[in-house]
Amino acid sequence: MSRRIWAVLQHRDGKLHRMSWEAVAAAQELAGRLGGRVEAFLLGNGIEALAREVAAHELAAVRVADDPALADYTPGGYVAALAPVLRAEQPDLVLFPHTYQSVEYVARLAQASGAGLLPEAVGFELVDEQLIWKRPIFGGKLHARVRAKGAGPLLVSLQSAAFSADGLRAGAAPVQKLAVEIGADDAGREILGVEQAGGEQVDLTKADVIVAVGRGVGGADKMAPIEELAALLGAELGASRPVIDSGWLPRDRQIGSSGQTVAPKLYLALGISGAIQHLVGMKGSSVIVAVNKDGGAPIFKVANYGVVGDLHEVVPALVQAIGELRS
Repeated sequence: MSRRIWAVLQHRDGKLHRMSWEAVAAAQELAGRLGGRVEAFLLGNGIEALAREVAAHELAAVRVADDPALADYTPGGYVAALAPVLRAEQPDLVLFPHTYQSVEYVARLAQASGAGLLPEAVGFELVDEQLIWKRPIFGGKLHARVRAKGAGPLLVSLQSAAFSADGLRAGAAPVQKLAVEIGADDAGREILGVEQAGGEQVDLTKADVIVAVGRGVGGADKMAPIEELAALLGAELGASRPVIDSGWLPRDRQIGSSGQTVAPKLYLALGISGAIQHLVGMKGSSVIVAVNKDGGAPIFKVANYGVVGDLHEVVPALVQAIGELRS
């Protein structure tokens, strides 16, 4: 039986969140494996341009709830817009990016619509024609295999970089207006403004290139060549937890299960052994290059390219080579 698969997308300041494209890619992959149709949902106000951008992909439809009450995201507003259509149309699967925003409202949406909830999925498989999901447990040290019980929609949030947006299929989808009725009190809050917590903290999820360091760097006083390499590559600096705990880099540079989850085009791991808590935060990177003295370090299991050697010899050689190429 053909399945209906929805992808609810997230946007801000006129731009779609990177993980929204990953949700569309996951929906396309599911439809290809299960048989079915994919519809994308956009909520907001004055989002015609975003709708056209999404519609340039292989989708059955892009459904748009465009209403002044949705100009600012609020959990109450999103639930009020989505719950009635969920109850009325009963799709099989509804996918969301697993972000701070979805963590806030999707559980409430599941309750309001009588749907099941599966948070932070990282993949799926078909076993005897049944859909089995994978999600991390115990800080990413293990994956649980989960099957939804009962009938009705299942709401699934997808971990960052669990699905790659590189394989998105182009198309031409119709844009359909989604009628919504949002009461004056549905939002439950008034948005006075939005600001980045911590002021100048860096958002590594937006970086195309990341140079990350581990305990093997040896100390904050040995960071200068690495910072020079990052500058040459136009990269952001990242780090594993031991570096952060030692105070060599600020907390907002931490990558891993207790830091940020990233998926850059290039991830250069210097002196990082590859503990599972770090790997879950970066293994979705397109290309991973690892440099480590220990040829048996776990980081090499996920790396596309590996250099067994002293990073304090390798990094200056890289800086010199890049400098010569650019001159």
